[in-house]
Amino acid sequence: MKYVISWFERPQGTPMEYENAQKRILEVFGQWKAPDNFKIEFFVIRVGEWGGHMLVECDDPVTIHKFCSMLPAFVFEARPVITVEEAVRGELEVIAWRDGLKRK
Repeated sequence: MKYVISWFERPQGTPMEYENAQKRILEVFGQWKAPDNFKIEFFVIRVGEWGGHMLVECDDPVTIHKFCSMLPAFVFEARPVITVEEAVRGELEVIAWRDGLKRK
């Protein structure tokens, strides 16, 4: 399954608290290693803010949850996604099924 993971800054407080949070984030993330079942397809940061987006392929939702729990200074959203081709194929199948229904 593919997931788009997005993260957004969680309000911290004072400028010093932000600075300390930034240092801790870099310390923790710098030691993180992606598990074998966590294949990163893209990983980008939004310019000018704390946050970004990642496209990941992973077969275990617990692995996704663990990643999203690693940095509590952020609010994470993990959304399962499919390719446009898969979506169109599914939509065409359900349209054909629906069009074949008997009307009452």
